[in-house]
Amino acid sequence: MTKDFELPSSMRAVIVDPPGGPDALQVVMRPVPKPAAGEVLIKVASAGINGADLSQREGKYNIPPGTPDILGLEVAGEIVALGDGVTGWNIGDPVCALLIGGGYADYCAAPAVQCLPVPKGLTIEQAGALPEVAMTVWSNVFEIGGLKAGERLLVHGGSSGIGTMAIQLARHLGARVIATAGSADKAKACVALGAERAINYKTEDFVEAARQWSGGAGVDVILDMVGGDYIQRGLECLAPGGRLVMLALKQGRKVEIDAGLIQGLNLSLTGSRLRPRPVAEKGRLVAAVRKAVWPLIERGDVRPVIDSTFPLDQVADGHRRMESGAHIGKVLLIS
Repeated sequence: MTKDFELPSSMRAVIVDPPGGPDALQVVMRPVPKPAAGEVLIKVASAGINGADLSQREGKYNIPPGTPDILGLEVAGEIVALGDGVTGWNIGDPVCALLIGGGYADYCAAPAVQCLPVPKGLTIEQAGALPEVAMTVWSNVFEIGGLKAGERLLVHGGSSGIGTMAIQLARHLGARVIATAGSADKAKACVALGAERAINYKTEDFVEAARQWSGGAGVDVILDMVGGDYIQRGLECLAPGGRLVMLALKQGRKVEIDAGLIQGLNLSLTGSRLRPRPVAEKGRLVAAVRKAVWPLIERGDVRPVIDSTFPLDQVADGHRRMESGAHIGKVLLIS
């Protein structure tokens, strides 16, 4: 089922072959996908660039089976076709969607249950910055980490797309937040978003700073996107019963930890990946986020932080911006 105009037969799409740096990204022509049963076809207005995209480009990412070779884990745009059995969505609806891949393109197919309406007050382009960060933060901080009102959250990488969302959501849901960042400007951005304290990890020891901020009590939840020795150092920051949730392992996946500390303080050390989860589980998470997070966005309490946008044909420049580490918030591709 399509609109009253004919869809094009081909579209622009971004692939990488062979893996490498930003210049390995290729804009090629591909057939416009047809939505399978339970899917919608989206005319892409914007697509988020994520750290996993950079790792995939470099050939360092364990890609789940069934992932298309077109990059891109989140988009926003307009539904232009419906697959068999789709209910609750209509052609012309503005949506944003979580994907297993395929978002760096003019069109992409997405499971209908992984779509969300563009929140009131945001443009379609802005909404492209939401799906991956909203789902990741809600799943890891609130479901897995179990953060509750009145507890203390430490966010590593507070000025990243995930970090800026975590700070805002935790604050507006009643938690206290401390964050790490890599420059004075990034630290200021974290405080402006609601962090009570921002630590420049290049000039301060975050373990000591977190202890001082918490009055020696420790933090209850840590969102760790670093790995390496941050894992052991994070355990040293936790209060009794604290939880450390790992999202990424940029500084390495092998580290020596003090298991006695975990046992003695009843700590939890866990991690997760969103991308390989089954469609049904992602659909459950999307429904939870729509109920808990979307009202905060529509009230203006929580907003996507967008650093910069690049046309699809300039995708290599978008990846370079991400790799520079200078960005605050999300980097988007605009179709």
